[in-house]
Amino acid sequence: MKLAVVLVNYNGKKYNMACIDSILSNGSMEEMKIIVVDNASQDESMRLLEERYAGEERLELIGLDDNYGFSYANNVGINRAQKENVDYVLLLNNDTEIMPDMLRQLWECAKRHPDSMIVPKIYYSGDRKRIWSAGGSVSPVIKKVKHIGLDEMDEGQYDQEREIGFATGCCLWIPMNVIERAGTLDERFFLYYEDTEYSFRLHKHGIPIYYCPKAVMYHKVGASTRGADSPLCAYYIARNWLLCNRLHLGWRYPMFLAYYVVNRTVCCLLWLARGKRALVWATLRGIGDYCKGNFGRSTCCGR
Repeated sequence: MKLAVVLVNYNGKKYNMACIDSILSNGSMEEMKIIVVDNASQDESMRLLEERYAGEERLELIGLDDNYGFSYANNVGINRAQKENVDYVLLLNNDTEIMPDMLRQLWECAKRHPDSMIVPKIYYSGDRKRIWSAGGSVSPVIKKVKHIGLDEMDEGQYDQEREIGFATGCCLWIPMNVIERAGTLDERFFLYYEDTEYSFRLHKHGIPIYYCPKAVMYHKVGASTRGADSPLCAYYIARNWLLCNRLHLGWRYPMFLAYYVVNRTVCCLLWLARGKRALVWATLRGIGDYCKGNFGRSTCCGR
């Protein structure tokens, strides 16, 4: 079995080494390659990686000439992995650390569920018994996604291996034959909702997604985007949520739009009450760009 782990770096100097060291500590893989794709970082993170891992044959660094977004950079890594003739690709956030047996557990789960995408159990890095994601679910009508077990203390309530509806892009174990069937990430999204769209697309192709509770990792949530309460997040969620559901809801899309209007209006009113006008502006800009068909990278929020 041959595995490629793809990390996307954007000014991730504080996180990269802990993540890479945790991957390298997973010694059970027959063949493994770590591919770091850098979106034109300005924090010397790539230079530090070159110095720290000089001579490490399992690590390859790819530098892009601009910030092309999370989806594009992951696709660069996937394309490089295809040239290595790997069997599986693991898309992993660089603000994470994985347990020493996580890759083996994902592999064992993949053997039980061939031709499926697999996700692990994910805890908060700063509170290592509090769950961030135990897989994801999708509401039946408007297809709103949510993390199962979010913010719950782990008492074994999510220790059942099972099929799920949604996989977070924080960590995706994908067989190469699934990528050949369903394609790579949609680069129009740039940031946010690319994982939701990919989950929906896999279901359309009849490809299951499984949650593997024995595979465990920790996530520094919001490290790369300053968290959910930022103009960057507000913009891309406002725009990309619309795009994702337009692509996949069909006749239910008008019902989603009614919900979306109420949801975003309530958020904007709460932000105004708290004096966070930048979040309201970013949301309106995101909606406007969706209506104009402006996708990919936006300059409105500084990334």
